[in-house]
Amino acid sequence: MLTTVLSFLLTIGILIVVHEWGHYRVARACGVKVLRFSVGFGKVLWRRQRSPDSTEFVLCALPFGGYVRMLDGREGAVPPHQAHMAFNNQPLRARAAIVAAGPAANIVLAVLLYAAANWIGVEEPRALLGAPTAGSAVERAGLRSGDLVRALVAEDGDEIAIHSFNDLRWHLTDAAVQGRDLVLLVSDAQGRGERRVQLRLDGIDSRDVDAQLMQRLGFASPYSEPVLGDVKADGPAARAGLMKGDRVLEVDGRPVPDAGQLREWIRQSVQGGTPREMQWRVQRDGRVIELPVTAAVRQDQGQPAGRIDAYVGTPPQMVKVQHGPLEGLVQGAKRTWDVSVLSLQMLGRMLIGEASLKNLSGPLTIADIAGQTVQLGLAYYLGFLALVSVSLGVLNLLPLPVLDGGHLMYYLFEGVTGRPISDLWLERLQRGGVAVMFMMMSLALYNDVARLLGLQ
Repeated sequence: MLTTVLSFLLTIGILIVVHEWGHYRVARACGVKVLRFSVGFGKVLWRRQRSPDSTEFVLCALPFGGYVRMLDGREGAVPPHQAHMAFNNQPLRARAAIVAAGPAANIVLAVLLYAAANWIGVEEPRALLGAPTAGSAVERAGLRSGDLVRALVAEDGDEIAIHSFNDLRWHLTDAAVQGRDLVLLVSDAQGRGERRVQLRLDGIDSRDVDAQLMQRLGFASPYSEPVLGDVKADGPAARAGLMKGDRVLEVDGRPVPDAGQLREWIRQSVQGGTPREMQWRVQRDGRVIELPVTAAVRQDQGQPAGRIDAYVGTPPQMVKVQHGPLEGLVQGAKRTWDVSVLSLQMLGRMLIGEASLKNLSGPLTIADIAGQTVQLGLAYYLGFLALVSVSLGVLNLLPLPVLDGGHLMYYLFEGVTGRPISDLWLERLQRGGVAVMFMMMSLALYNDVARLLGLQ
């Protein structure tokens, strides 16, 4: 719990500081006087100011945001000798640059973070597939257990290498949002027998693009050998005579392709709340043994399912995904662009009802994932931090009045008409923007709680 809280505070702190630093630096470069640089809101916990006429830096109790307060004639009297340093007296291009600098800083940070993660390298599951779900799009495409996805063929015919199972998940999500099929180059685990497979995504609605997308398509999990791990004493597996290291060859006369399929058969062995005896053939120390196995009944998402109280499967094969200095930076920039475009597409589709609102996440999800990635290692955390930084940058560019994008919308109006937006309309738009942001935050918090409670 402490790790999660500290990781969340670190994540939010870094992103806020970088965002506000973007506003601050460009404001100073444009000759605008910055009165306060605040991280957080509410009660001031820490304060530093070199002189009464310099910027005041503060750290406040509520870490959910920050702000840069500039000298502005709309917010109070400005001494005549400082009028040239007031924000509202700056030319339109300077005001627009100052406002856009915050989201731009988050985007640049994401590029550097993704690049750093690429340089460090991460251990990820190899794109070696387990048995597809029966009747799924993956099965209909002809993909089989043990297939290695080596690359996908882009619309222009170029091949895009697939480095890991996570890389495959990213490309599938992108294709599903855009509503296009994928052509995959697959082979066996050793790279032999390469063939082209067309994975049709026309049956996937953009509203289905969420954390369960891979399962909906039929990708159960990366390939795992059907070998038993630790066996719980007095559990169904132990009572059946199964032991750690047993390789399961057949269940009821059906060959076992991988651990994922074996787990599914165990789960389905309970019908109507009653377990059915299964006949297993296992290999142990060079010998083949036949054993009757009866699973125990457990509740899985409110439904009865079979469990044998043993770890089923070996850890997936891992591969280190790492890039050199230049390639890592290029890949970081490309991933930032791709995530930005995908985020905008998802937000647009959610707005018109073509994507699920369950994709909105809030502080609880950020805190949970931050804690998990910190424990996985620096490269994983940097990748997560980059993702949140991109999301923050994109969100702030939305044309909502309370966000940076809303202010840019005002400046666009001023640039086209030659006059600023009226105070009356400014007040109305601000109120509307606050209402929209409140609804978005409420929905995101609801989704967070629902995920934590297992309701989504």
